[in-house]
Parts: sequence; C-alpha cells; structure tokens
Amino acid sequence: MTEYERWLHTELDDPDLTEELKRIQDEPEEINDRFYRNLAFGTGGLRGVIGAGTNRMNVYTVRKATQGLANYLKKNAENASVAIAYDSRIKSDVFAQQSAAVLAANGIRAYLYPWLSPTPTLSYAVRYLKCDAGICVTASHNPAKYNGYKAYGSDGCQITEETADAVLAEINSLDIFNDVKYVGFEEGLKSGLIEYIKEEVIDSFLDQVMKQSVVPGGCEGLKVVYTPLNGTGRVCVTRILARIGVKDVTVVPEQEFPDGNFPTCPFPNPEIREALQKGLELCETVQPDLLLATDPDCDRCGIAVNQHGQFVLMTGNEVGILLLDFIASVRKKNGTLPKDPVAVTTIVSTDMVDPIAKDYGIEMRRVLTGFKYIGDQIALLEKSGGADRYILGFEESYGYLSGGYVRDKDAVNASMLVCEMAYWYKKKGMTLVEAMNALYEKYGYYRNDLMNFGFEGEDGMIRMNSIMQTLRDHAPEEVAGHRVKGWSDYERSVSCEDGKTAEIFLPKSNVLEYRLENGSKLIVRPSGTEPKIKVYLSGKGKTKEDSLAMVETLRKAAPKLLGV
Repeated sequence: MTEYERWLHTELDDPDLTEELKRIQDEPEEINDRFYRNLAFGTGGLRGVIGAGTNRMNVYTVRKATQGLANYLKKNAENASVAIAYDSRIKSDVFAQQSAAVLAANGIRAYLYPWLSPTPTLSYAVRYLKCDAGICVTASHNPAKYNGYKAYGSDGCQITEETADAVLAEINSLDIFNDVKYVGFEEGLKSGLIEYIKEEVIDSFLDQVMKQSVVPGGCEGLKVVYTPLNGTGRVCVTRILARIGVKDVTVVPEQEFPDGNFPTCPFPNPEIREALQKGLELCETVQPDLLLATDPDCDRCGIAVNQHGQFVLMTGNEVGILLLDFIASVRKKNGTLPKDPVAVTTIVSTDMVDPIAKDYGIEMRRVLTGFKYIGDQIALLEKSGGADRYILGFEESYGYLSGGYVRDKDAVNASMLVCEMAYWYKKKGMTLVEAMNALYEKYGYYRNDLMNFGFEGEDGMIRMNSIMQTLRDHAPEEVAGHRVKGWSDYERSVSCEDGKTAEIFLPKSNVLEYRLENGSKLIVRPSGTEPKIKVYLSGKGKTKEDSLAMVETLRKAAPKLLGV
C-alpha cells in the first residue's frame, strides 16, 4: 500500500497510469496484485500485463530493467551498444523508445529498428552490428493485455541464467523513480547515441535465410494462404516466399496488418485452432495446398494442410519430425548432408525424432526448454569448428531453425522450409499429412499433447510453488495405472531409472519428468512466461488408436497428479 500511495501521488509521465491507479483505490485485491512484487526478470526478460504497478509492464518497469541492463553493461563492456526491436503489441513502440532513451542517458549506443520487426531479426542485428546486448519488446503469443521485454547477449541468444541474475541484482538495487537515468528520445537521436537500423540489415537477414533453402529451383505452383496474426511477419515472410518462387500467396485480410488488440484472435498463438480460424475459413474458398500462420513476433510457425479438401492442423512435434526427415533425406540425396550431422531438440519434445536421427546417422542432442539452449549448442559447434554440422533445431511449441545465422527460433526460416517440404512431397503425389502417416507407419505411433493449468495472482504463484514442491518431495509410484519406471528432477540434477540414480548434466531447471513402464511419459514444468503449470503428455502405441488412447488416459490422470 505504501508503494501504491507513492505511485498515486507521483506525477507520472504516462497519464493513463495515474487514471488506472485512481480507479482501483477501493479495490484492495487489485492493488495487491499490482504491487505485491516487482515484475519478475529472468532469462526470458520481463513479461506481464500492461498497466500501472511494479508487477505490470509500463514505462517505469521497462526503464528500470533497462537501467539495470545498462549498469551491467558498463561493468562488463567498453563502448557498449545494444540493438532493439519491437512487435505490434500495445505500447511496444513506446517501450522500445524508452529503452533506447535510458541507454542513451547512460552513454550506451542504441540501434533501433524504425519499423515492427520479427524477433529473429533482432537476434541477427545483435551479431551483424556487433552489439553487446539486444532487447526485443514482445510478449510473443500471449493475449493482447500482455507485453514483454526479451534480453539478448552478444551471441544473439537470450541471456544466460548467470547474466540474468547479474542484471537482476542491478535492477533490485534501483529505486524505480529516483535511480533511472533518462533523456528524451529525440535528444538521444540528435546526440547520435540512438540510431535507426538500416534496411541493409533486413536484406542481409533474408539472404541468410535463403541460404538455408533445401529445394533447388524454387517452388513454382505451390498455393499458400498466410496469416501473420496481426503481427510482424507479413513483410519478411512474403518476401522470402517470393524468393523461393511461391507466387500464389493469399494473406488473410482481417489479420494482415499490425494490431495489438488482435480483434479476430484473442490468443494469437499458432498452436491453437481459434487463432487460425480466419485462415481456415479463407482456405475453404481459396483451397490452397497449405495454411501458414506466424505468431505476433514471427518466431513460431503453425500450419494446416489441405488433405483432399479438409484442412488438417499439424502439431509442432509433427512439423519438427517432418522437417528433420525432409532435410536429412534431401541433403543426403543432394550430397550436402555434413559429416557427423547434429540436430537439437528439447526434453519436452517428441521421442520419435530419435529413431529417425539414428537412421540418418544424426547426433540428436536434447536440451532444456527454451530456444536459447538450442542456440547454445549452435555456438558450441561453431567454437569447435563444426558449425556446418548443425542441420536443425526445434521445440514442440512450434519453434524451428535450420541455420546458425541467428540464435533464436525463426518463423521466416520455418515458413520457407515448410513450403519447400510441401512442394517436394506434392511432386511425389503426397500431402504432408500422408508423409507424416508414412513416418508413423515406419517408426511407430508417438502422440503428444499439452495441458495448461492456470494460477493467477499472488495466491496462484504460491499454489504453483506448492504443487511443484509436493511432487518433488513425493514422486508418484504410478500414473494412470502404469508403474513409474524412472523420473528426472532437473532442479536437483538427478535422474532415477529402476531405482538407480544418476546425475543430469544440464543447467538446473524447475522441471519434473516421469517415465512409465509402457514407454509413455509426463513432464511437469511451470511456464517461464505465464502464470501456469504445463504438463506435457507423451503416449506411445503399436497403432494410432493405442497411442491416442494412452494420451487420453494421461489427460485424465494429470489433474490428479497435480492435485487440482
């Protein structure tokens, strides 16, 4: 309440915030939710609801975070510079300019994209401009009321745990009003400490994406419906599709241009059918080969496939499986598959990639959830002189990357590859659905699903922590009537298989995994960006029906496991 009163009686730069604070004077629960903590800063940066308060995204929390980053850079780099990008969300442009203004006040050069830009173009700009850090103002696929602030290191990856802790220590040492340096944005431009990023950076980025092309000769004749979901993808995706010869592209009109309110898709997430509904409706008229959808910051890509007039949505795992097999098969035939190839995925992604990788002689590496860990593997290969060994990284949440030119998932790259793959199979007389079914027949039926359990506010955070601690202290002996054969606790870096324990050589993470005797498994982890616990379900069976039935059994067992 003391902090609330301080904000209420401070003359704020943004009058909208003062009006909000006045409206909630008689709402103690609302005041508590806005001020019971500072908005969390971690390896994913900041993410939260837009509004007034220390637990909200606003110009003051953004400035404070940027001051913390500036203090860190001044201690660890000489003549530091930072690249900044932003998406179509409400106040994204404001937060990007405020970040640049704080950096300029600290004598740090800020390079700012003058237009909305996909997240992967920020990762690219950091390396292209040889910056010491990067900031991307985005909340990815969250609902419209959210915004966020991703922080990147000089390698183009999202910052490490160690860096995040160091920046957080700097942030925590600051008073949100009194300790933040700030100059006007226009003043920063005049001083030369703020510069706009030039078009050449985007052109160079697209050149690098084009180098990842797998099908020579282009994709003439492929028909595509595309939706950027009112985000940043339209320009880069349509340009790259034009380069590979996909000329018949119909963009969903209601979702073509940037709009942070996302009026036709309240959850602009290509993982869910509702976000693709307008695109699917248009497909009924246009009858394309493929529907492509990119999320607002254009780092994730979802698809639906024309299966004899019916449009079938494919999961992130299925697209990852298809891409791995497609890239390996075509590059092997073309003689461009490197010696000792490497692919990377996450611990929560499908196990079906393992036998496929084995068939092609690909080393399959698994990392923690978060594309920065895939980026780390690319960096390790690069340092050892084996950058060319990397052929694909993917995560089940619709993130893909087939080259080391950036260190984050890239829906521009994914859109190109998916179209090339669809075209390649089309010439064989197959759809991607039929190609996936052929792989299921060959390697067995692996079905995956994801459940989300929401926990809003302070009480929700306490409940989430309690659930994870209970599971950690009392590992289940059986789930859905099947014995737990093994478990892994990534927070404690320990794994157990049939009573024998072993150390896990991955960074610590609040993740629990339970492997069942029939080959199925569950993974439980709190989201790093939203107030919810995610439960990943994996069912394996001899037939499609067996695997689907197992996943459904796990769905029914998951609430009991969590005690909700």
